[in-house]
Amino acid sequence: MAALAVVIGKLLALVAVGVALRASGLLSPEDARPINSVIIYAGLPALIFQAVHPAPLGWELAVVAAVAWVVALLGLALGYAASRLLRLSRPAAGALMLTSALGNTGYIGYPVALGLLGSSGLVKAVFYDVFGTVGVLLTVGIAVAASFGASDERPRLLRELASFPAVIALVLALALKPVAVPVVVSDWLDLLARLVVPLIMISLGLSLRLHALGRNAVPVAAVAAVKLLLLPLAALALGRVVLAGDPSAVRLVVLQAGMPTMLLSLVFGERFHLDRDLIASAAIVTTAAAIVSLPLAQALVR
Repeated sequence: MAALAVVIGKLLALVAVGVALRASGLLSPEDARPINSVIIYAGLPALIFQAVHPAPLGWELAVVAAVAWVVALLGLALGYAASRLLRLSRPAAGALMLTSALGNTGYIGYPVALGLLGSSGLVKAVFYDVFGTVGVLLTVGIAVAASFGASDERPRLLRELASFPAVIALVLALALKPVAVPVVVSDWLDLLARLVVPLIMISLGLSLRLHALGRNAVPVAAVAAVKLLLLPLAALALGRVVLAGDPSAVRLVVLQAGMPTMLLSLVFGERFHLDRDLIASAAIVTTAAAIVSLPLAQALVR
């Protein structure tokens, strides 16, 4: 778990860069918008293509992806219930739903799974992330964000889904799986993909307002309870039933289900005009709290 603390520490340090740039006056919160556009239209499609295209497809890993779907949909339902209890506005309710349901199963999940479970764990983590978390994000997640967003013009969901760069990248990656991507192209895509993590964290730092942490304390606490406590317990119960013959897979789904809020939630919140302050606060708090919650969740797995 020391490796986990190092990974999360590096991410939080990148957030601090964004905070420092904002405090110095070199950049403003409005500068997060063009940064997010670079992520959406360049970095994210490259990242998804590079993750999906080489990923091995096999029925033996389909159950891991199915568990990811069940966990994420449960998170959406619990987030919606919490938003109704708290009587949140629709943009805040949509933000709470996304941050409760979608975890950082890629940027943090991959290195932690590799360190904890080795190369076989990494393959399972890729399936959980790409065909589970990312799949939910690019389908149900977009629908929720578009439905609850505060945009004056309500987008058509099918058109939005079909034209979204990340969806196009996912379709191309699946369609081109039989085709070998030239090394030059692959290396170029890798360069674009590497932009995503630092740019998202810096954008998060630019968007984060410290006073918003206090104002959103109750919704953020609800997100943390769902994301870091209830979903890992649900994954443990489900994993013991459907993955009983593979203890390492049970450990993996519990690990991924308990990952902190997905950083891309901020990008989607910006795109669809959800409550950006709530998303940024939830991402920071759950990422920091995961240093404690992830080892505790793993201690429950026998």
